[in-house]
Amino acid sequence: MPFERHVTNKRVVHDLKKRSSLGIVFYILLSLIVVFADDFYSRHASFSLIFILSNVGICLFRLIHLTVSRKMGERYETLNKGIFFSSVIVTALVWGLMVALITSLNGEYVTQLLINVCICGLCAGGVVAFIPYRRLAVLFNIAMLMPVIITLLVSGLNRPLFMMFCLFSAYMVMIAYRGNREYWDALENEYLLEIKSSEMTHLSNTDVLTGLYNRRYFNDALDREWKRSGRNNSLLSLIILDIDHFKKINDTYGHQVGDEYLKKIAERLTSVFKRDSDIVARFGGEEFIVLLQGVDNDHALQLAKNAIHDIASMTIDHQGEKIGTTMSAGVNCCIPDFQSIADSLISGADKALYLAKQRGRNQVVVFQPIADRV
Repeated sequence: MPFERHVTNKRVVHDLKKRSSLGIVFYILLSLIVVFADDFYSRHASFSLIFILSNVGICLFRLIHLTVSRKMGERYETLNKGIFFSSVIVTALVWGLMVALITSLNGEYVTQLLINVCICGLCAGGVVAFIPYRRLAVLFNIAMLMPVIITLLVSGLNRPLFMMFCLFSAYMVMIAYRGNREYWDALENEYLLEIKSSEMTHLSNTDVLTGLYNRRYFNDALDREWKRSGRNNSLLSLIILDIDHFKKINDTYGHQVGDEYLKKIAERLTSVFKRDSDIVARFGGEEFIVLLQGVDNDHALQLAKNAIHDIASMTIDHQGEKIGTTMSAGVNCCIPDFQSIADSLISGADKALYLAKQRGRNQVVVFQPIADRV
């Protein structure tokens, strides 16, 4: 189905291992019940010993592999998947061959009844457990039931039992197909729900016009980064940028032109502040704000200068006329401490922005605390 291409194999294999791990112990317990319940072991010692040791061996191998594969990482994912699938089929074959051999013995009615009940239960449980990977579920069914079906067909023994196993095997295949479809439908719904949730989260954190983060997201990010930088004793810089004379653009050309200009500015800002850790947001009508982690005053100042230089040279066309203006910026940088609040970083940058406006606009001013001015 198309959705399978959008979901990693890792998730499916993880589900398979999780669903089948508990059943491994039952293979060993049931094999002991079969060989000891009617004293079958005393009559067929070698046969019973091979069956028990085969079960214990493959089940221990599967348990060890489940533990080891978790630590091997994605590099060996294909190998681990192949080993897991092969061990599952071998487990089914061990039981399938045992059932076929016991079925061919004369006089072992109790043991035959016990192992027939066991194999039906194990086959049903295995098919349901391996439903996420339909081929494995079908192969498990075939490996477990086909040996006894072939034995009954060739020997001509117990035709009703032969028919029962054939019908049961066909029913298990139908269960595998139906269950697999339901599993992937549920997984697709989960995937779509996650996508929808992610989209809703993105929309709630994004400014609709510019596509930048909105003020709400920025405030949360600032609070988070303030605490983190305080713990790590690392620098945190903040830049506030404001469009000069933006009201004039709106009044002269209309709000649609003003909105187009805001979008262009957002594009320029994200091209200057392009690290994954840089947080660029629309802070107000024509005001933008940038949070920079691990950036000192000089670096933040240079980035702010680059931004306002790019914007000063930027224009948009409107009815043959080129429209543009400039920006002013205020920068504040500090190492956060737990005696002050995150808003103090914004307050300092805002004061620097006010000075930039007072000094003639189209420039950057770095905030200097009073203690540094003395």
